[in-house]
Amino acid sequence: MNNNVDKDYVCGDFGEVTEWLQIKVTVKTECLDELTSLMSMINSNLLIDDLSDIDLKTCYGDLIDEKILNADKSHASVSYFVPKDANIADDMAFLRDRLASANLSDANIEVIGLCEEDWANSWKEFYKPFKIGRIVIVPAWEKYEAQGDEIIVTMDPGMAFGTGTHETTRLIIGLLQKYVGEGMSLLDVGTGSGILAICGAKLGARPCRAYDLDPMSVRVATENVRDSGLEDVITCGKSDLLKQAENIVGGYDIVCANIVADIIIRMTPDVAPFMHEKTVLLASGIISERCDDVVSCFEHHGFKIVERVEDNGWCALAVMLG
Repeated sequence: MNNNVDKDYVCGDFGEVTEWLQIKVTVKTECLDELTSLMSMINSNLLIDDLSDIDLKTCYGDLIDEKILNADKSHASVSYFVPKDANIADDMAFLRDRLASANLSDANIEVIGLCEEDWANSWKEFYKPFKIGRIVIVPAWEKYEAQGDEIIVTMDPGMAFGTGTHETTRLIIGLLQKYVGEGMSLLDVGTGSGILAICGAKLGARPCRAYDLDPMSVRVATENVRDSGLEDVITCGKSDLLKQAENIVGGYDIVCANIVADIIIRMTPDVAPFMHEKTVLLASGIISERCDDVVSCFEHHGFKIVERVEDNGWCALAVMLG
């Protein structure tokens, strides 16, 4: 435990800001997928810190930060954030119990006090423009000139999940480029930073609806949509999976869900009314070991798997009604 948890956190000249606790669990890198799946049972907006798969020859070149070069790549961590006054006793009990059951009792659990301004700025040095197919994800504080037919998506994920750098997001952005056509309607469930809805809109999707259970994610997504000039195309709102999500007549042409395996399985029985016979559902955030479980669930509820893609232990699916 961090002994500064009870300290008041006020940042520089900003006055009082939102105060947060970071719940961070660190394990050996080979246990990261198991830890991610476990922690997704508590919170779907996770920060994953894993430097083990950085390819120094091709990935960052001269731009790579010395802190990354010298970092311990034998361990990785998963974090989520809660307001400082939240009761985390149940979370701690759940974590310790599940970590022990998963033979991860040597995991290091930390509770770290920080304020929003600290979090919002401390990681930015590691986030640089990068390309996924035609789409180039550019941090809001970076400058980048489009080359050829590149599509620029400017992002400031703030406290929400979704910079685009994680395998799960890269996989589904790749699938969006394959399946989205001009004028297609799009539903993004668990939008995080809004990155998938924005990518879909940039590819021509109209209209787009983006939902998340976390109010902060809705706020961040709304800000990113506004900063992208897409307020007339994308609507953001709060919804627990599909319970309060707005449907459109005849269903959506594209449905996105970059969440985790267990939550995709939970939403599967409820998603058909949001689809029609040609709708493509893109599901990501699935560790490869759980992909067959998700496939079985889809098939059990009358869906067919159109495409399955994988990257570094993660899986994404393109699914249609059977």
